[in-house]
Amino acid sequence: MRTFKIAIGIAVLLGGATLLSQQTTTTTTTTKTTTTTTTTTTRDAQSSYEPRQGPGAGQALLAQFAGDWDVVKTFFPASGGTPVQTKGTCRQMMIHEGRFLQSDFTFFERDGKNSTGTGISGFDGKTNRFTTVWYDSRQVTMSIRQSDGTFNGKEIVLYATDLSPDRPGRRSVARAHLEENGRVLLHQHFFIDDSNKEHLMVELRMTRKK
Repeated sequence: MRTFKIAIGIAVLLGGATLLSQQTTTTTTTTKTTTTTTTTTTRDAQSSYEPRQGPGAGQALLAQFAGDWDVVKTFFPASGGTPVQTKGTCRQMMIHEGRFLQSDFTFFERDGKNSTGTGISGFDGKTNRFTTVWYDSRQVTMSIRQSDGTFNGKEIVLYATDLSPDRPGRRSVARAHLEENGRVLLHQHFFIDDSNKEHLMVELRMTRKK
C-alpha cells in the first residue's frame, strides 16, 4: 500500500512538471510571436502614410552631374555694364541612396576671401517635377526653385518659388544642361521682366576636372 502511494505521488509530480513545461513553452512562443508582430507593424508604420519612392528618370540626369568641377561664375549687371567673373570649384555627389544631388560650391572672391554655397536637388516621379534648395554664406535666406512638370530628359528648367505669397520675389528661371559629352555643365539664371522677356543674370560654366 505504501509503495502504491509513493508511485501515485511520483506520477503527480511528473505530470505537474510536464504541464509547467508546456505552459512555459507556450508563454515563450506567444512572447516571440507578439514581438515579431510589433516589429513588423512599426517598420511599416511610416510607409502607410508616406510610401517609399526610389530614384527615377530625373535622378538619372542628376547623377550625371556628380563629380568635381572647376567653375567660372559670370555676373551680368542689370545696368548693362561689364560682366564680372569669379572662379571657384564645386563637388557634386548623389546622397540618400541616389535620391538627391548635393552640390558644394566654393568661390574665390576678388577681395581675397572665399564664399560658399550649397544646393540640394531632387526629382519627384509622381509630379515629374524637380525641386532645388540653395543657401550660401552671403545671406541668411534660402532660395527654392521648382520645375513646371515638363522634362525632356536632358535639361532642367526651374522657376523661382515664393514661400510667402504676400511678399513675392522677382520672377526668374534657371536652366541647366550638359555639353561636350558631359565635360561641361552650364547653369544660366534669367530675370523675367514685366513683358515676360528674359535677361541673363548669372552664368555658371562648370568644367569637369580630369
